[in-house]
Amino acid sequence: MSAVGTVAPTSVPLGEPVGSARLGSADAARTVGTRADVEIVLPVHNEEAVLAANVGRLCRYLDERFPFAATITVADNASTDRTWAVAADLARTTPGVRAVRIGRKGRGGALRATWEASTAAVVAYMDVDLSTDLDALLPLVAPLLSGHSDLAIGTRLASGSRVVRGPKRELISRGYNRIVRATLGGRFSDAQCGFKAVRAEAVRALLPLVADDGWFFDTELLVVAQRNGLRIHEVPVDWTDDPDSRVDIVATARADLRGIWRLLHTAVAGSDRAAIPCRHGDGGPNALARVAGVGVVSTIAYLALFLALRPLLGALAANALALVATGAANALAHRWLRPGPVTRLSAPRLRLGLLLATGASLALTTGALLAAQLLGATTLGAQTAAVLLGTAAAAPVRFLAVHRLSLPARTPPERAAPWPSPSPAGKDHP
Repeated sequence: MSAVGTVAPTSVPLGEPVGSARLGSADAARTVGTRADVEIVLPVHNEEAVLAANVGRLCRYLDERFPFAATITVADNASTDRTWAVAADLARTTPGVRAVRIGRKGRGGALRATWEASTAAVVAYMDVDLSTDLDALLPLVAPLLSGHSDLAIGTRLASGSRVVRGPKRELISRGYNRIVRATLGGRFSDAQCGFKAVRAEAVRALLPLVADDGWFFDTELLVVAQRNGLRIHEVPVDWTDDPDSRVDIVATARADLRGIWRLLHTAVAGSDRAAIPCRHGDGGPNALARVAGVGVVSTIAYLALFLALRPLLGALAANALALVATGAANALAHRWLRPGPVTRLSAPRLRLGLLLATGASLALTTGALLAAQLLGATTLGAQTAAVLLGTAAAAPVRFLAVHRLSLPARTPPERAAPWPSPSPAGKDHP
């Protein structure tokens, strides 16, 4: 399944929760049965050494400095040490802490199981090592509680962030996020920071569309949200690397790259997008800006290929090869960036649209080059002007071919009523 599909995810066994949910700075939040504003999930695997101390630190912060009613859920995903025993003891002895045991390893699976079962207005998670400064928690959840945004993520790569980590992990993180932006069109800066929050209504709509239950879960969730027009808020964070981190960087990188390839493959194959009610329409100026952006990028790529191949193949052959290479990429980029849910795309329609778009461009640019040759204009500047003129003349034909043939008709997004903002901390919840 993909970020653009609608197949139900594989269920994750969820153990019986231990403990109650009544933590928060507001007095009413300490009443059993009161709905929390925020549920913070700590997914853990073999963390017996740090779990108790860090849960205690988080509890103190919530009691002393966090103005909303909150609960903590320790989600033990298949630990083999004493992590579950520690978590269960914390749930029995610490107000507002509960623990659940999940029978399969994987951060994404732990978040899926706990977020689906949550009754809080906003669900969040953070790494149990608390590498992210807790003062970023309020800026993370406030836009969600107010209804301004649908998802919020901590980012270590924004200009206002302060990060302490080694050059190897810094390079890997920046490289991975560049790959996500280049291949999946991600408009978020830090996909893998372990510090995120989602409105309950949004998470219930998004989770069935996310296939991964491991480290790629975060990236896929963000791609799904972006493709469905949900608002993603970014919070620069202070972040200190945990020197005792046991994350297998190589294995995680392989899994992430497989996830990226899966999303690219399903986008090209034409899997259905999710029909999530779009509160923040994705048309109008934003849609026109995307179309213009794809056109500019593809034109620059085409011109670069033409100029590189011209000395080797001649102007006519270089033009043909550059058009074929960039024409398919242009159509697929338009399809991937097209807003709103679409129906499945048949292979014959895709081939026909690509054939017409590329054929029109090839005919007009080749005609422009031949006309330049007849006039004796064979210099680099003259031939470049000729292909640009031919490309501009073919633009309307390419647009119609891509948007009327290569891309199926878009179904109008359902206009949902605005999601209600949760009540302030200390107030009764329905």
